[in-house]
Formats: sequence, C-alpha cells, structure tokens
Amino acid sequence: MASVSVYDMKGKEVGKVDLDDSVFGVEINEHLVHRAVVQQLANNRQGTQKAKTRSEVSGGGRKPWRQKGTGHARQGSIRAPQWTGGGVVFAPVPRDYSFKMNRKEKRAALKSALTDKVASEKFIVLDKLELDEFKTKKMVEVLNNLKVEGKSLIVLAESDEKVIKSADNIPTVQTTQVGTLNVYDIVNNGTLITTRDAVLKIQEVYA
Repeated sequence: MASVSVYDMKGKEVGKVDLDDSVFGVEINEHLVHRAVVQQLANNRQGTQKAKTRSEVSGGGRKPWRQKGTGHARQGSIRAPQWTGGGVVFAPVPRDYSFKMNRKEKRAALKSALTDKVASEKFIVLDKLELDEFKTKKMVEVLNNLKVEGKSLIVLAESDEKVIKSADNIPTVQTTQVGTLNVYDIVNNGTLITTRDAVLKIQEVYA
C-alpha cells in the first residue's frame, strides 16, 4: 500500500495518507482510458448538423432547358449539386454519436487514470481546503503555495460554493466532486489536487 504526503493550504507537509492499491495502484490499461475519453467526448456531441440533399431543396422541378441543341451541357435540375443553391451530395444528417461502456470498464479506466497521476507524482492531497470568503486571490495563493503550474483539477468530497466560485475565474483550474469524477477530466488536467476526505471517499466508492 503506497502512501503520499498530506499538505496544508500553506504548502507545508502535515502528515501522510495511505492509498488503497486496488484504486491507486492498479495496472494501467491505456486502451480503456482512451476508450473512456472517446466515449465521453462522443456522448457530449449534439449531432444536430444537417444539410439538404437535392431531393430536399425547393424548386427545380422542371428541366432547365432541352437535352440537345442549345450548346449548353445537359442539365436535369437547377437543384443538382453542381448548381449554386443546389443540394449537397453526401449531406450530413442528425445522428447519435454516443456509445456505451460497461461499468467494469469505466471503473478500470478511472482507476488507471488515478494510478497514473500517483505514479507520475501529479497527485496532491490537502488536509483540508476551506475558504472563509469568495476570493480568487486566495485560491491562487493556495495553488502557489503548492507550487502547482499548468492545468489542474480540484476534487472535493462535498460541494463547497466558496471554493468552486473562487476557482471559477482561474482558466487553468477546474473543480469537481467525487460523485462526478471522470476519466476525461483527470487526463485533461496535469495535476490532480484532492482533500484527504475526498481520497477516503474515492476509496470507499471504487475499492
């Protein structure tokens, strides 16, 4: 069972926390991680694009000129694709891009993503993360104390409006809760910042 340091909001080490190997020490399955990311992006697609084919464009019911003798190329309809205002040849139509992954695959992908963060030392545990007011400046100060650079994901055990709102104005910081934690958010952010309570809750849910 691995253990990682626990820091306070000033960046000082205040203890250690043991990590359950069944969640934070599994064999990394890159295929499932990739599949989980693709699934989330696909499920988020609206799929509402639409263009008209030649059969759907209005007008063009009669042949524009006779077949032979005009000197023009033969034409059957002014709504054919080669005409301005005509239909699109292989027009996109509304479709559903989503697909399913079974529960075991999703859990394995999430555990793989968490394990990778721990192995690459991009996993920071805070004793607690509490702000006494809505203040972006204070959140920036906490991140600086932890020496966090680049994109980061803050995982909370419970919803905390002061923390969430204070982080909203920082473009490189995203917040989430244990119940909505997903593979894409973990992979898409460089550093994973979580509280001790959130770690215990993650282990309780996924172990």
